[in-house]
Amino acid sequence: MPDLDMLLAALAHPTRRSALRLLQQHAELCLCEFMARLDVGQSTMSRHMTTLKEAGFVRDRRDAQWVRYRLNPHIDAAAEQIVRAVLAVEPADDARPEMVRDDRSAA
Repeated sequence: MPDLDMLLAALAHPTRRSALRLLQQHAELCLCEFMARLDVGQSTMSRHMTTLKEAGFVRDRRDAQWVRYRLNPHIDAAAEQIVRAVLAVEPADDARPEMVRDDRSAA
């Protein structure tokens, strides 16, 4: 299993959890789709996705000028259980009365 501290740090930010939820619903999304759905700027969203990629949660591929992301199909079983448990703790963003804009640091 990847480093537990890295996994938990990657899951600690609500925007990253929202991105993982979106990927549970869609096979693949480009960075622009995350930006639009989560109301986050390009550089901030890129940093969030890099964190998720480094933790092993997502994979990416270049598609012209965009980068497309999907869930890592080869994620460690223990890491996958951690993700499921964390995402189950809070309601999905669409169940919340309003989405909070992410103006905080990506870290």
